[in-house]
Amino acid sequence: MKDCLFCKIANKELGTEVLMENDFFIAFNDINPKAPVHVLIIPREHYQDITDIDGRIMAELPVFIKALSEKLGVSESGFRIITNKGKDAGQIIFHTHFHLLAGKDLGDLI
Repeated sequence: MKDCLFCKIANKELGTEVLMENDFFIAFNDINPKAPVHVLIIPREHYQDITDIDGRIMAELPVFIKALSEKLGVSESGFRIITNKGKDAGQIIFHTHFHLLAGKDLGDLI
């Protein structure tokens, strides 16, 4: 999608530091972190929200998250994955994305 911020990141049109990538996803730090580790995971292809994403892409997500959590050193201590669908849920960029939060006790962080 032409004006989508995350599409521009996926297409490397913006100078975002990529933490990890593969054929399906790109991961980079959130600019407004809610935890010591707060990484965004976006699909390379544009999908508006989680209900729009192709099942074959979703099947690749756990593999990517496992490798990313190991790279970030949080696979053993734990992490949380969050996605928002729609304005009322807090989605402000309408390119589906997943937040990986870690680095502290997240028991009180929703």
